Amino acid sequence: MLRFECDYTQGAAPEIMRRLAETNLEQTPGYGEDHYCAAARAKILSRLGRPDAAVHFLVGGTQANLTVIAAALRSYQGVIAASTGHISVHETGAIEACGHKVLPIPSDDGKIAAAQIDALVDAHWADVTHEHQVQPAMVYLSQPTENGTLYTLAELEAIHEACRKWRLLLYVDGARLGYGLAAPGNDVTLPDLARLTDAFYIGGTKVGALFGEAVVLLDKELQRDFRYHIKQRGGMFAKGRLLGLQFDELFSNGLYERLGRHAVELAMELRRAFEAKGISLRYDSPTNQQFPILTQAQYEALAERYAFSLWEDLGERKAVRFCTSWATDPAAVAALVEDIQGLGNT
Repeated sequence: MLRFECDYTQGAAPEIMRRLAETNLEQTPGYGEDHYCAAARAKILSRLGRPDAAVHFLVGGTQANLTVIAAALRSYQGVIAASTGHISVHETGAIEACGHKVLPIPSDDGKIAAAQIDALVDAHWADVTHEHQVQPAMVYLSQPTENGTLYTLAELEAIHEACRKWRLLLYVDGARLGYGLAAPGNDVTLPDLARLTDAFYIGGTKVGALFGEAVVLLDKELQRDFRYHIKQRGGMFAKGRLLGLQFDELFSNGLYERLGRHAVELAMELRRAFEAKGISLRYDSPTNQQFPILTQAQYEALAERYAFSLWEDLGERKAVRFCTSWATDPAAVAALVEDIQGLGNT
């Protein structure tokens, strides 16, 4: 059975595995204070054009989210997020376990708008009993979202302005950022994220690394004492060089960009095949996640040969998720395309 249900189960890009093997017995300082981490930080800061930023390497996305959010918020503050956002539905209450409430905004496609943020925060401060409620203090976005959709530069700039208006921090989850950067029509760059956010992370786990995320802090107050927060949240990785080395390689010779493009190009092949068959898509995703709406017969036919995720039960039809990744075999996509072409229409 060919698997298309997730984009992070494979190991790591061969270039990274080679570097890990070559340096296996090296002895370096621990906890991210080695020369590999320093080299990776320098490459990332150069790409961002922000030498004043701070870069920290953590093992996984949930760890990055809870560490940044817990470090940023006071005890009575919460974080605004789409109702479908990862911290809202897929992190087992990790943010709430840190003592901070997630303040959800309804979203059908995974995105939230500046106007929705305005309305939520305005309602909070307009309420004469606002001291009795959780104070909104941060906005959480994903780029791409859980539904594979992307914020445009104009949308991100509008959200940035809303955050400045209400003195909210803006944080972007970049678990699949490499696929967003490679998506057709994307107009948001790494320097844009560095200019418009207070913090974001560059995802490695889903985009070619064995594990690891690079957290970028732009806000000066958030930078201060952040390593204390990392340690307290269990994120101070003793063999930190393993994280630094992977990002050093990802940001060498255009590897990160090539891995992202590979997944997106294959996902677009799937999208074209579904559309040519007359199968509609639940979301307009230009990234590595595609969400066709299948009849029961189509669902059963594809499930015989492929593993994919049931995303939403729509009664007589089912919205499902197919994921490509940096490691997806083009031959597997070609086989799936052929089977899509052979599906019945009902």
